[in-house]
Amino acid sequence: MELIRAFTPEQYQQGLEAWQWMDLEGKEPVFASLFGDVFLAAVDGIWWLDILEGTLTRPWASVDEFRAAIATPEGRDQYLLAGLSYAAAERGVVPGPDEIYDFPVPPALGGALDADTLQVIDVVVGLNVAGQIHRQLKDLPPGTAVGEITVDDGQA
Repeated sequence: MELIRAFTPEQYQQGLEAWQWMDLEGKEPVFASLFGDVFLAAVDGIWWLDILEGTLTRPWASVDEFRAAIATPEGRDQYLLAGLSYAAAERGVVPGPDEIYDFPVPPALGGALDADTLQVIDVVVGLNVAGQIHRQLKDLPPGTAVGEITVDDGQA
């Protein structure tokens, strides 16, 4: 199973619209994990938009550093969630060409990182919904009980 996905520029643009509250300026999506995490290239290195955690970090100063990190089993598990991907595939849950894995209850809202609950979702929808959820959660103190999350379906 290939752990890295390439999507069209339009899919990245539409999916990342809900992440504009983060500083994505000057960062170009180059590929994504099966979970929708987006890896972006910039002049200062490779950035990782972790859509499960709702964070944007620059773990690698160069493409070579990035390649070295995901060449190890530990790196593939940390950045690509390889173990969960393989477990879901064993259950017959495999994303199609325009899909990513999705948790019915996002971990940010208390859902478990469990392969048994994984489903697939369109990449644009998955990225967009995750961005909307994290935007609403970003200023809440840790442990805050969340009563309601709203998601804009993009239709007028």
